Amino acid sequence: MPPTSTPTRPQTAQGPFAHALAGLLDVLLPARCAGCGTDRTQLCPVCRGALATSRPGPTALPWVHAAAPYADPVRQLLLAHKERGALRLAGPLGDALARAVRSSLGPRAGQAPLLLVPMPSAPAAVRARGHDPTLRLADAAARSLRRSGLDTRTAPLLRHTRAVADQAGLSAAERRRNLHGALTVLPRADCRLKGRQPVLVDDLVTTGASLAEAARALTAAGLAPKAAATVAAAVPRRGPQPG
Repeated sequence: MPPTSTPTRPQTAQGPFAHALAGLLDVLLPARCAGCGTDRTQLCPVCRGALATSRPGPTALPWVHAAAPYADPVRQLLLAHKERGALRLAGPLGDALARAVRSSLGPRAGQAPLLLVPMPSAPAAVRARGHDPTLRLADAAARSLRRSGLDTRTAPLLRHTRAVADQAGLSAAERRRNLHGALTVLPRADCRLKGRQPVLVDDLVTTGASLAEAARALTAAGLAPKAAATVAAAVPRRGPQPG
């Protein structure tokens, strides 16, 4: 009897077509778990449980709450969703982001309708990846919050006004200088949104320079954010709080 073999994914080119093909292959030929590499499934029960039971809390920047530290398996799950087109991970990652949103607002959660404002991705990065990962996570988090009874909308209000240098290797002060004035708010941020509590959302916080620039741009447009929330934090968290 001939030996059996495990089906493997063909090598594909980068770009939108490659990500669409990767999404189809994830359905037909599930990859190994994106978090730990085990099992023939995109997210194994152990990694799903680790993500689902993470307890959000404030980071070293008290106004930014994160669902989990930026460590495996969360790190691997974010990279798979962002860079490798593992789009089905948006659901569980969005649930974690939703818990971080609730944690960031504390007693204010539910006092007013919410407006999740995702950090903008550079147009070139969106073209290369074939999707906008932060917007996808924000939409997933909004759905999760609505299921829990919170009136929540997503609005991609921010855009880049100029090119910025690669942030890798820059200090916190250099990142702030690099990003200052780099974001603005789209004209559609009208009065229909001003009755909502704006919350900035992103997949990851490192120094907080990007979120600070986004907060500046929103405040200048009359939409000062109440807080910010991310799936993961590369800076120390101050301690767990109930999600």
